[in-house]
Amino acid sequence: MKDFAALYRALDASTASRDKQAALQAYLRAAAPADAAWAVYFLAGGKPRQLVPTKVLKELAREAAGLPEWLFDESYEAVGDLAETIALLLPPPGDAHDLGLATWVTDHLLPLRGMAPEALADTLRMQWARLAADERLVYFKLITGAFRVGVSRLQVTQALAAVSGVDAKRIAQRLMGYTHIGARPGAADYLRLVAGEEEGDDAHAGEARGHPYPFFLAHPLQLPLKQFDAVLGPPSQWVVEWKWDGIRAQIVRRGSGDALGTWIWSRGEELVSERFPELQAMGDALPAGTVIDGEIVVWAAQQGEAAAHVRPFADLQKRIGRKTLGPKLLRELPVVLLAYDLLEEGGQDLRALPQHERRARLEQLVATVAHPALLASPVLQGDSWAALAELREQARSLGVEGMMLKARDAAYGVGRTKDSGVWWKWKIDPLSVDAVLIYAQRGHGRRASLYSDYTFAVWNAPPGTEGRALVPFAKAYSGLTDAEMARVDAVIRKTTVESFGPVRSVRPTLVFELGFEGIARSARHKSGIAVRFPRMLRWREDKPVQEADSIDTLAALLPHSDP
Repeated sequence: MKDFAALYRALDASTASRDKQAALQAYLRAAAPADAAWAVYFLAGGKPRQLVPTKVLKELAREAAGLPEWLFDESYEAVGDLAETIALLLPPPGDAHDLGLATWVTDHLLPLRGMAPEALADTLRMQWARLAADERLVYFKLITGAFRVGVSRLQVTQALAAVSGVDAKRIAQRLMGYTHIGARPGAADYLRLVAGEEEGDDAHAGEARGHPYPFFLAHPLQLPLKQFDAVLGPPSQWVVEWKWDGIRAQIVRRGSGDALGTWIWSRGEELVSERFPELQAMGDALPAGTVIDGEIVVWAAQQGEAAAHVRPFADLQKRIGRKTLGPKLLRELPVVLLAYDLLEEGGQDLRALPQHERRARLEQLVATVAHPALLASPVLQGDSWAALAELREQARSLGVEGMMLKARDAAYGVGRTKDSGVWWKWKIDPLSVDAVLIYAQRGHGRRASLYSDYTFAVWNAPPGTEGRALVPFAKAYSGLTDAEMARVDAVIRKTTVESFGPVRSVRPTLVFELGFEGIARSARHKSGIAVRFPRMLRWREDKPVQEADSIDTLAALLPHSDP
């Protein structure tokens, strides 16, 4: 634990990639495999479920520090991070320990989840009493599920490649599935990560257990249409598809005999097989040694003159948010996989083949399997970019986000790279409304001293209506420059009406144009409407609060299928 805390401190203290890489490699070379297994899990993005309710942790820490509630809350507001606040306020530690990270996680941290309340308090007190201040910070970040430090998954991959001598792309492949929420990595898992190529991968050991391939990601395309021919060449050099608004996933069918199985992985490396039983059944119909990349969407089959179409992402969220999937829900919200790439066939890795060849093999597979939950994502045709741009105008009405452009000769790469070909995402412009800032909350990290997380509202009635009021509908924290955010922070402090812990209500004076990718009805929101991926597009200093948009403006943006 001491060594991992020292690594955290070194990574947090530096902004230089070279220094971070040196610290990572030094730790990995010295750490026991079991400790390195958990370190890689946390640093690469793994997050175990919250182990202790925040309310319980705050109360115990406040009692231990001997502080009144108001002073603890003020300290938390000033620091901006719960784990750091508690680590700073607790009394000095007692007895030291010499336990490694793996022992701490498996024997002390994980058992906290679900522990009886009467035992939990004493256990926590005994545990943090053995930890030095820097160890406590890491300890509480792991407990709260808020562990993050300034390294990317790519940097972890590069460090593993450096200490093992294995190609970084191979390491990236082995890491797939390593950080899923239910993972319990051990020494054997870490040793597989860093095993030399000459030792073999036991028939790709990770993959044999159902692990996916690293996802190939697209770059945003933000060129004016008139430059497309010069930069991209003719459309004939590209495979053009709709950019679906669903869950990116790989369906993996591997093994033999009793070990033959199907796994469904989201792009976030979460195993979601149980959430989609119809896709699990479809996967079971695939030949062994098959991996398909595609998009999970809720699908409305053709009815009469109404063509088959994708349903809004909000419908997919209804399925994701349910703990149990009853027959009624499965019947009303059926999902399909819109497949757009074939990564493995008959156990053969196809990723080095050109895009058009993988696509041809995929279409043949879809036709052979002929399962209603497996559909090939349609390839769009256009003899010019202008024609495709005209077709792209239909995206919003079809419930898609724009177009994907995939070079015909592109291999399937790792992450957002261009070294083996390129994919572009040509998205439609976001929906937008002018909204009023009504609540503000302190940010985190370098923005912990600023009010940078905002709640926005629109009017519930047109101008001139008696008693009209602002109704909150969205939160946003991105889109402003640091200079703009500092100015907004100053206004918030001057116009604060009331404080609720870290949150302030402010007098309505600020109008912003908010952009978002999707919109749907929602019974859970006071406004009755939910928006997807809201962010601030610009500060409307030219617009008075009374001229901000209304609920009716939002309602007019709802898709035709969600009136």
